[in-house]
Amino acid sequence: MDLKGKKVLVTGSEGFIGSHLTERLVEMGANVTALVQYNSFNNWGWIDTFQKDIKNSINVVTGDIREYDNMKRVIKGQDVVFHLAALIAIPYSYLSPMAYVRTNVEGTTNVLEACREYEIEKMIHTSTSETYGSALYVPIDENHPMQGQSPYSASKIAADKMVESFQKSFNMPIATIRPFNTYGPRQSARAIIPTVIAQILSGKKDIKLGSLTPTRDFNYVKDTTEAFIKIAESDITIGEVINSGSNSEISIGDLVKKISKIIGSDINIITEEERLRPENSEVNRLWANNTKIKGLTDWKPRYSLDEGLEETISWIKDNINYFKTDIYNV
Repeated sequence: MDLKGKKVLVTGSEGFIGSHLTERLVEMGANVTALVQYNSFNNWGWIDTFQKDIKNSINVVTGDIREYDNMKRVIKGQDVVFHLAALIAIPYSYLSPMAYVRTNVEGTTNVLEACREYEIEKMIHTSTSETYGSALYVPIDENHPMQGQSPYSASKIAADKMVESFQKSFNMPIATIRPFNTYGPRQSARAIIPTVIAQILSGKKDIKLGSLTPTRDFNYVKDTTEAFIKIAESDITIGEVINSGSNSEISIGDLVKKISKIIGSDINIITEEERLRPENSEVNRLWANNTKIKGLTDWKPRYSLDEGLEETISWIKDNINYFKTDIYNV
C-alpha cells in the first residue's frame, strides 16, 4: 500500500509516538486527520509545537475513543486508521484500573466497530511489549505467552484479543504492532529515560528512580515510527501481530550509567518506594525478537542506543521547561 494521497487517521496523534507518526505521514504526502482528545482548553498536545506548514497540513479533530458515535463520525471516509490512543501509564493503572478498561478495551472496540462499518482499507492497532510480562524465554517472539502483570498490560491484552476476534469474525484488514520500549523527544517524564535526563540536566546529583535490575529493549522513536509505516505499507502484515524492537537489552542500572556518562555528570541513585512496582507486577526482562518484522517488511532499526540518547538529551536540554523534576507523576 502506498500511503501517499491516502486519507489516514491517527488516534492519539497528540501524544509521544502519535505526534511523530503524524509528522512522518504528512511528510510522506498522506492526507492526515489527527484525532486529539477533546478538552476545553483546545489543547492539541505536541501538535501545537509542529512547524506551521506541517500543522496547517493536518485536519485536527477533537473527540474521545470512548464515544462510539464520535468514532463513527471521525472514521467515516478514511482509508487507513493508525490506532494509538490509549492510557499508558503503568503506575496510574494500579490506582484506576477501570479507566484502562474503558479507554484501552472499550475505546479500541469502538474503533474496530467504526472501521468495520465503513470498510476501512487497513487498520494498524498498537499493542505493547508489556503484554508479554517478564520474559519466559529470550529473545521474545510473537508466540510468547501473554501475562497480565499490571492492570495496564491486562487492558492491552484484552484490546489485542478484541482485535483478534474482529479479524477472525469479520475478516477485517488489521495488523497489530507490538513496540518494545520506545524513547525520544516528547516522551513523558514518567518514563525512565526522560526522567533520568531531566533530573540530571536540572542540576540534580541525587537521581530518584525505581528498580534498577529490570532489562528493557529500547528503541528510538524514529525507528518505532518507521515500523508503523512499514507495517502499514506491507500487504502481508494483515492478520499478524508484529514485534518492533532492537533485538538487544540493557538493565535500567546500566542505562542510567550510560546516560550520566554521555551528559558528563556524576550522580547518586536513590531508590524511592513510590517508584517501585508491586513485587509480582514488575516485568523483569524484555528483549525483542525482531525476525518477523524484518521478514514481512524491509524495516530495521537505524539508531543505536547511544545515538538515540544523544538526540534525546539534546531535545530535553532545549525543552527542560516541560519537565517538573521535583514531582513524581504516576
